[in-house]
Amino acid sequence: MLSQSPPIRIGIVAGEVSGDLLGAGLMRALKEIYPVIRFEGIGGSRMKAEGCISLFPMERLSVIGFEGIRSYPLILQTRRRLAAYFKENPPDLFIGIDVPDFNLGLERKLKSVGITTVHYVSPTVWAWRSYRIHKIRRSVDHLLALFPFEEKYYQERHIPVTFVGHPLADEIDNEYDRDAVRKGLDLPPDRTIVALLPGSRMNELARHADLFVKTAKWLHHRNPSMHFVAPFVDVETKTVFKSSLEKYDAENLNITLLLDHSRDVLAASDIVLLASGTAALEAALLRKPMVVTYKISFLSYIFIKLLSHIDLYSLPNNLAGYELVPEFMQFDARPEKLGNAIEHYLTHPKQAEIVKDALAEIHNSLRTKANFRAAEAVAKLITAKLEKKNTL
Repeated sequence: MLSQSPPIRIGIVAGEVSGDLLGAGLMRALKEIYPVIRFEGIGGSRMKAEGCISLFPMERLSVIGFEGIRSYPLILQTRRRLAAYFKENPPDLFIGIDVPDFNLGLERKLKSVGITTVHYVSPTVWAWRSYRIHKIRRSVDHLLALFPFEEKYYQERHIPVTFVGHPLADEIDNEYDRDAVRKGLDLPPDRTIVALLPGSRMNELARHADLFVKTAKWLHHRNPSMHFVAPFVDVETKTVFKSSLEKYDAENLNITLLLDHSRDVLAASDIVLLASGTAALEAALLRKPMVVTYKISFLSYIFIKLLSHIDLYSLPNNLAGYELVPEFMQFDARPEKLGNAIEHYLTHPKQAEIVKDALAEIHNSLRTKANFRAAEAVAKLITAKLEKKNTL
């Protein structure tokens, strides 16, 4: 009687919602290649729905900069325990999804004992802290990059890399019915709608809620018929924003507050004001003229400025290679600047169309069936490792 081959075992770690989405898509594609496969590590609700056994809660990794420094002892303990677990129970391959400050250290420990490591989502060494390239080289057997310019960057530095594209670009259609989306959200069909996306994390709302409310008030004073809509990931973040509305006596704004539906909100809008991050990519894929802003703690800002070597921060601008959409960071993030930039789109419709056309080109460049390209790259590494093992 023939013995059955053991299942492929994948170690996998994601640290935030965007990574959970990427991980779930990659897992689905890998299950099509390997009908018998096991995933374990750290994942969110979407990865767990695909079968990931999450050994620790994903939320403990979702911190940024100096704001999360109190959580670092627990994060370091989690990484030590994961490294010990995978060393004792070696997977066929380990995949770290984003959160490089956590995953690169874990990958280095695992690679040192012969476990093949893949890092999914390029660390932004092309933007800041370029010295991390040496750590990446020591930690990663193969890198999966979401954006085309990243592939060339890593190839020039002799790090194995595959450009896979972005799953969001495959997921979002080129055409959609804006009016139907507005109707579904009960938004006015005939008004200029500005979407407000101040961030999904509580610390982002703490920094951006007042700024976004004051900008909306500034715009409302000049454009009384303008309608605003803001989506929130949970009741807590929505409550923070409502508190800012009350603080600045802005409850008379034409504004709709929603739970979830962020993509629909973007699709329904004419212009978007957003905090830099994944939302900027989603707005770009929906071809929305946008104004990008972001504020962080003063210590984090000084740290980033010292180690940064780019002039553009938002993803649409980095993909375009020039300032396609206006961005106002830190001390430039003021209501009148943001408001003027939004008004500029309204008073210069040809400029808005140029932005939309450029964003459409970006969308097409990223439509590559990313989940399957990433899974194929992983499968090649697994095959090479198994073949090497069988020849020993």
